[in-house]
Amino acid sequence: MADEVPATVQGIYEEVLRRNPGETEFHQAVREVLESLAVVLDRHSEYSEMKTVERICEPERQIIFRVPWQDDSGEVQINRGFRVEFNSALGPYKGGLRFHPSVNLGIVKFLGFEQIFKNALTGMPIGGGKGGSDFDPKGRSDSEVMRFCQSFMTELYRHLGEYTDVPAGDIGVGAREIGYLFGQYKRITNRYESGVLTGKGLGWGGALVRTEATGYGAAFFADAMMQARGESFDGRRVVVSGSGNVAVYGIEKVHQLGGTVVACSDSSGYVVDEKGIDLEVLKQVKEVERARIEAYADRVPSASFVAGGSVWDVPCEVAIPSATQNELDDAAATTLARNGCRYVVEGANMPTTPEAVRVLKEAGVAFAPGKAANAGGVATSALEMQQNASRDRWTFEHSEARLEEIMRGIHARCHATAEEYGSPGDLVLGANVAGFLEVAEAVHAHGLI
Repeated sequence: MADEVPATVQGIYEEVLRRNPGETEFHQAVREVLESLAVVLDRHSEYSEMKTVERICEPERQIIFRVPWQDDSGEVQINRGFRVEFNSALGPYKGGLRFHPSVNLGIVKFLGFEQIFKNALTGMPIGGGKGGSDFDPKGRSDSEVMRFCQSFMTELYRHLGEYTDVPAGDIGVGAREIGYLFGQYKRITNRYESGVLTGKGLGWGGALVRTEATGYGAAFFADAMMQARGESFDGRRVVVSGSGNVAVYGIEKVHQLGGTVVACSDSSGYVVDEKGIDLEVLKQVKEVERARIEAYADRVPSASFVAGGSVWDVPCEVAIPSATQNELDDAAATTLARNGCRYVVEGANMPTTPEAVRVLKEAGVAFAPGKAANAGGVATSALEMQQNASRDRWTFEHSEARLEEIMRGIHARCHATAEEYGSPGDLVLGANVAGFLEVAEAVHAHGLI
């Protein structure tokens, strides 16, 4: 056991390791929260007596199922489906579905555990859950994706409902997949239950700003961090990793707020454009053509492509990791700090390793954890649920204003909680403690269930 785990929570962490062997991402997520909660347990003995933390670390329900389907050549394929319904103290389980070869139970549990606190921080009535499959939609035809989604939903539907569990998209699950999933749910249940899935198409129950929400939200959160220090995005160099949904719309909002994003990436390498990333070209390359990031450099004379390497080698004042978990390690954090980076804002789920977080903290770099900074996606999903429940649709401007209000509110809450618990400016502790207290109160109110 490493020394950093406080004695107050060491026993809880050891029990999590014992009960969940081999699930390293889940262990990492739990540990990061537990390190913040020692100060809470010192003040609130009832949480120790009622084993509140232990209960929150144990999912309410874990569902694993077989997903058989037939590809275009007639060959039978077998994938594995997951849904971890982690905590429903604040509302129906809410969290995305991820279709990617890396998906396993440990990753789904890590994402679901993070989702509990992220959802709590939004102030919306939603619990935490996550799901997905080791199916890879890359290179598959629309017909193959449809057959897989229909098989997947044929099992999952019995566990869902607008008052029970409301999935959304994640990596590998966009509007196309949500459409196929919703169609099969409707077919099986004979109910047009719009609120059972979020991230839907605009013509059939979807919400404006949902596509932009996570990226926009991370930029709003970063802006709130800077304002707390009397600063702003104006004239700042920004690097965003990734070039998917979160990255693209994070770049868009950073530019609107006055910053200049000079680099972004994908799994093949990264591009640097000192004039600022041209969003129209980036959207054409990634959203329309689904091409590699090198294609951006081929079309923009001011841009250069670097194969492989680390996008964090590009000097910047603000870094927004928006690709995947554990992408920013201690070496990258050291480089960022040395090059003058002042803010790191997580656009993805847990993209910064614990070692990197320590490096950033020691270097005085302001750091925002994903459970706070990337809550914009799920916040807007909850707004989509509101609109579905009231058979209404809001304007883009109204939806964006609500998103900005929620994100700035999350920052204010994390900032105030960090101060209250003796660690001013520590947004990791602020987010973990604020989210935990919200969930813990509801857990106690509902009794021992």
